[in-house]
Amino acid sequence: MFSKSDIEKYFSAEKQSSLIFLIVGVIAIGLALYFFFSNKTQMYKGAAIPIILIGVVFMLVGFSVQRKSDSDRIRNVYAYDMKPVDFKEVELPRMQKLLNDMAIYRWIEIGLFASGVLIFLFLRKKPDLSFWSGLGLSLAIMALIAHGLDFMAKKPAIGYTQKIESFVKEMK
Repeated sequence: MFSKSDIEKYFSAEKQSSLIFLIVGVIAIGLALYFFFSNKTQMYKGAAIPIILIGVVFMLVGFSVQRKSDSDRIRNVYAYDMKPVDFKEVELPRMQKLLNDMAIYRWIEIGLFASGVLIFLFLRKKPDLSFWSGLGLSLAIMALIAHGLDFMAKKPAIGYTQKIESFVKEMK
């Protein structure tokens, strides 16, 4: 049976995930700046680029979810009591879109990982192309981290969506 507790649990998990995205993003940006400014090798400079770009994405995603999570939680707790049809018309489509988007992100992450590994493998023994070798290596690592973070965030989203689906079926 779907309850307010399920809503609270999901949005609590969502908020915790967003905090992890924020922290990983800040660490990634710090690491990228260190690689770019402190190390003189081209490999580290190349590695800095995917780390900072993906780190910024992590921060933006984390900040965005962190900012809207409480209002979404309040809106859904209210809807549970006062306007349950909103779960069918608003929340279920929102969650289905989120899960669909996560599937797309998974394929993008797999593509970035494979690209990074291939770039690194083909260029690692060419010292004059060490910039690109570093870029490939860090791209693969950051794609793997992104995949792990998305996997962590997906599990609560699936459970919450399934509970909403059963709640909507019970409403009929």
